[in-house]
This record gives sequence, C-alpha cells and structure tokens, in this order.
Amino acid sequence: MNQLISRVLSVNGQKSTFNYFGRSFHVSSRKMVIAVGDKLPSVDLFENTPADKVNLAQAATGKKIIIFGVPGAFTPGCSKTHLPGYVAKAEELKSKGISEIFCISVNDPFVMAAWGKEHDATGKVRMLADPKGDFTDAVDLGVDLQVLGGKRSKRYSMVVDNGTVKELNVEPDNTGLSCSLADRIKV
Repeated sequence: MNQLISRVLSVNGQKSTFNYFGRSFHVSSRKMVIAVGDKLPSVDLFENTPADKVNLAQAATGKKIIIFGVPGAFTPGCSKTHLPGYVAKAEELKSKGISEIFCISVNDPFVMAAWGKEHDATGKVRMLADPKGDFTDAVDLGVDLQVLGGKRSKRYSMVVDNGTVKELNVEPDNTGLSCSLADRIKV
C-alpha cells in the first residue's frame, strides 16, 4: 500500500507542494528532501583541510544561520553570481540576526578554501566541502551532473534557526539562479 506524503518547498518565493509516493509503511526510513520544519542532519563537512570537521547540526545550535549549496566551486554561475552575492551581502545579513553563512559544495576542502580565498569570503562566508556528498545525500538535494563529474549539489539556500529549517529555496531546474541568491533570501 502506498502512502502519499506532501512536502512544501519555497520556489521563487512561492509555496509549492510536491508529492512522494512511498512503498512502505516506514516512511521515516525513506530518504526525503529536507523541508521547512525539519532538523538539520548530523553530518561532518570539512573546512580548509580534511582535519577541520564542521558538523552543521552542532554549528546551528542556538544560532540563526544561512546555508547555500552550489553545484561546484569555480563554476561560472557559482563564481560570478552565487558566492559573490553572499559575500557582498554578508554584513547586511548578519545585521539582521544571521550568525554565520555557510557555502556547501561537493568538492574537496582544499578546492573550497581556494575558491573562498579567491572571492574574499574569509570572515563572511564559511566554505564547507562535502567531498563524498554525505550532507547532500542526507538532505536529498543531490543531482547527477555528469559534465561536472557526477554527483553534485542542487543549487539551494536555507535559513536555519537553532537547527530547524525555517526557509528553503531550491532552484526548480536544480542549477539555475532564480530563488537561491542572497538578495532573495528572507531572514
């Protein structure tokens, strides 16, 4: 017997409902896209080197943070628009109560560190690597982009308050630049 589960996402500032048809009674064991009201998963990411672990669930405790995901460091849309927008608006967003801003990509930590350095992200946006896509899989926001090497992150942004997702914006085509930009996020 199938169960129908409706989840709400914010796309272009509009609430959109999608349906998921599970094949078992144990819905909690099925992987589902993270949604408003969900807690962040406890997954280690890496900042600067493989030795510097950051667990976003722990980092979000008692704070209001922004997380945005990109398909790849040094890719055109990510480098020309997405990351630079958050770097430029970091001070403004932090003045509105955001403690930290995190950028996540399925890349290695050295690439993310170099990309952040190139865009003057230090002190503005924390650059986190998700080398095996563990966080991306846990929130079910992965996409197969063979032209970029396979598993990547969809382009998204979220506001998280004390570990709970308060706003989620997933680009409808997974990689576009319509709803996940810094100037579209509502804090």
